[in-house]
Amino acid sequence: MAPLPAALGGSALVAWRLDREIYRETWNSGEGAYRVGGRWSGPGIRAVYCALDPAASILEVAVHAGFRMLDTVPHVMTEIEVDPEEVRILHPDQIANPNWLRPGLPSRNQQVFGADLLRQHRFVVVPSVAAPGSWNLLFTGGGPLPRGYAVRSQERFALDPRLQPPHPV
Repeated sequence: MAPLPAALGGSALVAWRLDREIYRETWNSGEGAYRVGGRWSGPGIRAVYCALDPAASILEVAVHAGFRMLDTVPHVMTEIEVDPEEVRILHPDQIANPNWLRPGLPSRNQQVFGADLLRQHRFVVVPSVAAPGSWNLLFTGGGPLPRGYAVRSQERFALDPRLQPPHPV
């Protein structure tokens, strides 16, 4: 369950990541980003991409894999709590090129920009492209776990079947 915002009594900074169930134990390895890169990191960097709300984490996966895969391949949702003191927030006006926040392939410059942020900060929060109005949390994985976070839960994910309605007969 997403925590309430601070204005409503919440206090924790929580992030979510949705992975295929076969990666349950290695969700924080950054292996996918290491192999192919991502919006904020090029290949060779073990960036772990999360979202600051569970719905955005679903959209971040669906934009690449589609809802069909989320409905037919077992997935797991990992919930982590992050120390806010360890986070660097990058607001839209701090992004070098506003086009980096639009759908499409990332440029090499965008990936270098993000990789530099990951080298300088334990956790980086950037605006989500797949879920406008939401935020993504990034950190470098693959080695010792970064100080400043803890896994709160990891549960089997079930897609709402209305997102993949039956075909008409």
